[in-house]
Amino acid sequence: MRPQFPPTPMLRMLPYRKPTEGRDYWLFDDVLPNADRVRERCLGKQDWALGFPHTGESWPGRRAIPALDAEELTQVEARVMQATGTRKLWVQPTPDGKTLNHNCVQVVGKHEAGPRPHTDSLALCRYAGVLYLNPDAPQECGTSFYRQRMPNGQLGGNLVTRPHTNLVEALGTRFVPPNSFVEDVRIPHKFNRLLVYSAALIHTATAYCGSVLADERMAAVFFWMS
Repeated sequence: MRPQFPPTPMLRMLPYRKPTEGRDYWLFDDVLPNADRVRERCLGKQDWALGFPHTGESWPGRRAIPALDAEELTQVEARVMQATGTRKLWVQPTPDGKTLNHNCVQVVGKHEAGPRPHTDSLALCRYAGVLYLNPDAPQECGTSFYRQRMPNGQLGGNLVTRPHTNLVEALGTRFVPPNSFVEDVRIPHKFNRLLVYSAALIHTATAYCGSVLADERMAAVFFWMS
């Protein structure tokens, strides 16, 4: 008797909106006056938390908090509020009391991870940001926005909307077939560039680079509620 497998769930098609600068994402080049010093400070950290493949964690590489000091973070947030028209940004407490990895520097090497299309939690943030901190990383190590590719090849959506708060809820499943997402818009990596985007958009790091701390993709990540 042949084994019986559960049927593949029918994927929901999400709504689509073409990621547009000034509406869905914002770019701030040369955002910090002291980006070199910030990078050196991050390189000198001794309190890294290790992820895959160094430990059994699902997240890759290494990370540490904080990436920016209070003055630097205030400068960044002022730029974000001005561009987005937001009067106030804050870090939303997590319901389970865990630490949200806001203002966190993440370093990931070429062989530690690949693209992982996802959205951030709408319950925890409205905007997310990534600040690129490796002056020698290739342009293809930036960030990409993705959209669905349905099983029949039709292109689908890219947005999580209420009442859902993340991609798993919106799709109705955690497991999707390979090639269920396709790149839509790519933002090139550039040292000291801050990319801020709607947390509802499907996105991922485009690629990673390097094999040691000094040449791996280094980025500070932020999660703001407004």
